[in-house]
Order: sequence, then structure tokens, then C-alpha cells
Amino acid sequence: MKSNFNKAIFWEDERVDGVDKVTGKARYAAEHSMPNMAYAVFVTSNIAKGTIKKLDASKALSMNGVLDVIYYENCPTVPGYSTNAADRPKNVAEWRGHKVLYDNKVRFFGQPIALVVADSLENANAAIRFVKAEYEIESFETNFDKARLVAANLKPPVNYKRGVEQKFKEAPTFVEAEYTIPIEVHNPMEMHATIAYWEAEDKVLLYDKTQGPKSTQGVVARTFGLPEKNVRVIAENVGGAFGSGLRSWANVPAACIAAKKVNRPVKLVLTRPQMFTLVGYRPQSWQKVGIGADAAGNFIGITHEAISNTSRYEDFREGIVDVSKFLYACENVDTKYSMLPLDLSTPVWMRGPGEATGCFALESAIDELAHKLKMDPIQLRLKNFTLVNPENKLPFSDINLKDCYNYGMDKIGWKNRSAIPGSIKENGWQIGYGMAVGVFGAGKGSASVRAVLSSDGKLLLECAVSDMGPGTTTSMSKIAAETMQMPIQKIKFKLGDSDLPPGPSQGGSGTTSTVGSAVDLACKTLQDKLKELAIQTAPAFSGLAMDAIEVKNEMVFIKANPTSKIDIVALLKLANKDKIDFTIASNGKTAEQLKFTSNSFSAHFVKLAVNPKDGKIKVLNVVTTGDAGKIISPKTARSQMIGGVVGGIGMALTEKLELDHVSGQIMNASFGGYHVPLHSQIPQTDAWFVNKPDVNMNSIGAKGIGEIALIGFAAAIANAVFNATGKRVRDLPITPDKLGFKSTGKA
Repeated sequence: MKSNFNKAIFWEDERVDGVDKVTGKARYAAEHSMPNMAYAVFVTSNIAKGTIKKLDASKALSMNGVLDVIYYENCPTVPGYSTNAADRPKNVAEWRGHKVLYDNKVRFFGQPIALVVADSLENANAAIRFVKAEYEIESFETNFDKARLVAANLKPPVNYKRGVEQKFKEAPTFVEAEYTIPIEVHNPMEMHATIAYWEAEDKVLLYDKTQGPKSTQGVVARTFGLPEKNVRVIAENVGGAFGSGLRSWANVPAACIAAKKVNRPVKLVLTRPQMFTLVGYRPQSWQKVGIGADAAGNFIGITHEAISNTSRYEDFREGIVDVSKFLYACENVDTKYSMLPLDLSTPVWMRGPGEATGCFALESAIDELAHKLKMDPIQLRLKNFTLVNPENKLPFSDINLKDCYNYGMDKIGWKNRSAIPGSIKENGWQIGYGMAVGVFGAGKGSASVRAVLSSDGKLLLECAVSDMGPGTTTSMSKIAAETMQMPIQKIKFKLGDSDLPPGPSQGGSGTTSTVGSAVDLACKTLQDKLKELAIQTAPAFSGLAMDAIEVKNEMVFIKANPTSKIDIVALLKLANKDKIDFTIASNGKTAEQLKFTSNSFSAHFVKLAVNPKDGKIKVLNVVTTGDAGKIISPKTARSQMIGGVVGGIGMALTEKLELDHVSGQIMNASFGGYHVPLHSQIPQTDAWFVNKPDVNMNSIGAKGIGEIALIGFAAAIANAVFNATGKRVRDLPITPDKLGFKSTGKA
């Protein structure tokens, strides 16, 4: 059957890597193959805590195709595993987190205790059942709700105070409430995978699912005592990660260990159940927020306390209480944040890390306060709007939340919202409107870009950043096309390889700002080089000043006489150059930019319906708005916001990791048991951006989108549920039983 796919139409859609992805040309980590490749599979513990007394791999080793079973007794020495710094080479840092295959200690249920290596995946999977372990079982604790009540279980808190503590209690109107969020799991489509191949005794090549090729390169180099240049990490495409790819997990060193031990390339792919235990998660949290205001709605005080879990063997903390310090004008703010170690694997950053958790509590509390004050929730936020960050006293580089409010109110039909909960009905369902705000830091780090302009007029740009889905390839190509004023079809942005010039890990919504600034600088530098070349070689340009010349539309021309011009292909030929090739670095914020505090903002609006018979919640309409500076790629930016809506609906209504506290085992480690939103649960969504360049942020005026797309959204749903029913649910996810209905047992 002949395909109707029209490549010309695709270019109008502006997703420059879209053709490769929809046709299957794009390859992900596990899709690579190498000659003589072996396959590895983890054997995992079936206890939560204890010691392995004996591990018997003899039966597995005798099975067809099995090359080795690696465990603590026969694992080769890994320099970075040594706990004694004096025993490690100078360039070797101790491995962060759990040391896979290192000792006989079990620290969490599902921990890798052995690695079966075979000549095929089928043979490896067949053998794992025959690796037998005998344990000395120890008592453990996985129950967050129980353990957090004992103060001695908590790590020392981190405290912050501005003004008077607990000042909210002196306000004529205040609310104080507790909010809880369960463990949530990343669950990207692509499982984490690593292929390791030792090209020489001290040189290794990795194909890896990572959000940071350079970061993974550095970790592997330090762990195995190698020069960084001897570690190459390739991550051409990343099939989603949401933060799980921001660090190297057990699969990375395990693949390296196995490849060296069996002296052939080894592929190690985690299973879906292992994705629930081995690559981090959003930690479980408890929060208490107190907020008070005077009769006019001016905030008198905000108190925000939080506890989140970490593992026993590693501390993980995030900024749960940070938003309360600066989002609104308030003189009296105090926060307290503690970690609770449990016998679980280590959490990690998950989309909107910390802020997504904290904004659920803060933005819900503000909605509660507005109801008590008999004020519109948006008017209460406007009453406490600020142009200056109250925490550091610096002005925001730009803040256009009022534009977001105005657009969202109009498009969601906020005028139809009733201040009396449960008073609006449509088709027998109770209707509710809710909104909430999101905020995340807008950073700008360092990145280098190589630019190669070939004699055929095509421009290649290279940077060792990765792309886990936000459209980095498209955005960087568009920045280059705009700066150079040349067709995007003649530009290629190459990424996902640690051998390329250094770039940041893709996380924290900083890629567009950081790498985009470097691309912009590279293109402006290229324009200057073309101007210099024209002055040096083209008679018509001889003796002219640089600022008298312009480069655009693939031409170099004299501003005062546009008819005097030369195209860049002809110019390179005239100069006898086959290419212009250079690498340039863009560093962090300038001294002038550091005079501001930079953030991206969002305001989410929801209309939903609640069935009064069974408590079923149906999200009817969403308007999600972003204040993220200049929008480089409208289509991919819109996709980011819609993705945040999907994640926010999951956070609010469906997602929860279930633990059996008797065994320590996860009970729903599958898509069948862990419920992400269905396509039918995602409503018509209007994603809108202010789209005003933040000239105080960077040269391109762009800020991040990925985090603010999710942050605050769960609170918008919770607030809408209250408006529909009059019932305030502070424990996510919001399910019919929490609204007073009996559970049907159905998702």
C-alpha cells in the first residue's frame, strides 16, 4: 500500500525530528546492536532488608547459553565502590547511592542481587529463576504514615524564617491543614537500558537512556578510574524520562562490569516492574500549611512544614517548601523541611520536583482561605501579587501572571463559577471550577556549541545535550534559523553524544535557555566570520566596517546598498574554503542578568463534573497558561503543556504506588495496577502562552516550560472538586471514596 505521508507538509509542522520518529528511523538505547552482544538480566531480592547468607548460581550457570552469573562474591573490583577515599585513584569518586553487586546486604525489596549474562535475552530470562538466595531477614520500615509520627525517625530539619513564625495564627481569618501525596513513579514509555562495550582495557562505549550524556560520561569515568575522553556515551533519542534519567542507576555500572567480565558487549534493559524500584520516584510527602489574611485579603503570614521520604542509604531532598517563600507578597514566612529514611530505594527528581508537591498544598490552602474570606480565589492572588521576590528582594526578570489570569478566566468561563460549592449542575452532574498557579526557577547555565557551515551552504550545529521529548532538536534548529535568517531545512542540530561539545543535562527546564543561548551566540559569531570573510576576499566589501554589513537570507550584503551582495556559498568558494568550523561557549548569567531573579510561571484552569451518584470525576475542560518568555517552537511548547496536563490529572486523580508493609513489596508495579490517565480522561485543552521575551533573562528571551506545565495542576483539580461538591480532599489521588462514596473497585 502506497503511503500518503507528505514530507513537505511535515516541514510546515516544524518538528525537525518527527519524520525519523514516526517512521522508526530514530533509534533508542536498547535498539542498538553490536556484534557478539550478550544480554544481561537482574536477579532481584524478595525481601526488604537483610543479609544474603548464601547465593547459589550453579544451576543457572549450567543452563544453555549462560555466560556468567555475577554477584557480590565474584564481582570484579570497581574503584568507585571503595568506601575509603585513600584506596581510590585521585580521579575516582565513590559511587553515589546503592553499589550494585557490591556486597551481601539487602536494602530494599527488588534490589539487584545478581546479574545473569547469556548469549540471548531468552536464555538470560530462563536462568534467573534458578539463582537461589538464602537470607538473614531483618526488621524493616516502609510505612511513611506510621514512621513520620516518631520524631526520632526524622533527619534534622532545614528551617527558614522571615519575620515572625506562625504569624498566620494572628490573622483574623486563617486556615491550617495537612496535605498528603503518595509515591508517584515516572513510567516513561522507554525502559532504562544500557549497552556497554569495552573498546580497550581503559576505554568504554555506552548506549544509554540518559538525560545527560556528559553527566553519565563523568560518572562512569570517575567510577571506573578512566579519563573522561575514554568514555563515550550515546543517547540519540530518549523515550521520556521525567527526571528518571537525571542520574545513572544500577544498570549503568552493572552493564560495564558485565561487559568487562565476559569480554564482549552487554545489553541490560530493565523490566517494567524494575522501573518502579530502580530508577527513582517522586517521594511520598506530608505537608502542613497555615496561611492567614486580613479582611481585605492581604496575607499576614505563611507557615509551611513538610516531610518526605528518602532511602536509608542515601539522602534525597527537594524544594517542597520553597515556593511558599517567594510566590506571594508576605512579610512573615517560616518553613520547615525534614527527611524520613525508609527501607526503600532512593527517590529522585520527578517533573516539577518539589515545587509540584509544594504547590499542591500551598495553592489548595489559598483556595481554602479565599472561600473562608468569601473572596474570589484569583482576586486573593492578585491582592498578594508581587513584582519583587520577597525572599531575595530581587525584582523578577519578568512576570506576566496577570495576563495568564485574564486569558484563563475568559476561556474557562470563570464568570459562570459560583462561590457556593455544589450549586451548579449540568446533566445531573455537579459542576466545579478551579485554578492554581505554578512556578519554577528559570536558569541559564553553560554550554558549548560547534558550528560547521559547509561549502554547500548547510549549517551543522553540535552539542552534547539530550532530548527526552520536549523538542530540543526543533527548538535549537528554529533558534538558528531565526538568528541566521535562513531556511530551517538547511540546518541540522546534532545532539546526544558525549563526544560533542559539552552541554547540560536536560532537566530543570533549563535546556532552551542554556543551549539556545549558545546556539544564538554561535550563529551571531558565524555571521561575524562571514562578514570578515567578505571584507577580506570580496572586492565590493573591502574596507567596510563590520556593522555596515548584514547576513541574512543566505546572503552577505551591504546595508547601504542591498543590491551589492554575495551568497554565502559563492563567498566560501571565493575564499577557497570548504567550510567554516569553530566551537564557542556560552556561560551562565551575566552580571546584569544576576540583578534579577528569574522564574517561569503558569496558571491552570479546570472545569470538571462530579457524578453525585458514585463520585466519578470527569474533567471537562482545561485552560493551561504559561509565562515562559519567548516561545521558540509553539507546537512543541504546546505539547509540553498538554503533557503537563496529563501528568497533573494523573497526580490528582489516579496515580499512587501501593506498598505491602508486611513484605515491603510494591503491589502495583505494572500499568495494570498503577493507573496513569487514559486517553479518554484527557479533555479538550487550550494551551496558551503570554509569549513576551524576557529581555533580562538571556539573549533569546526564552525561559523553561516543562516543569510549570505540571506544577500547580493537581491543586487546580482539587479546588474544582471542592467547588463542585463542597468536599475538600487533601490526600491525593482524589477518588470517589474520599468524597464519601463506596469504592467500586474500578479504575
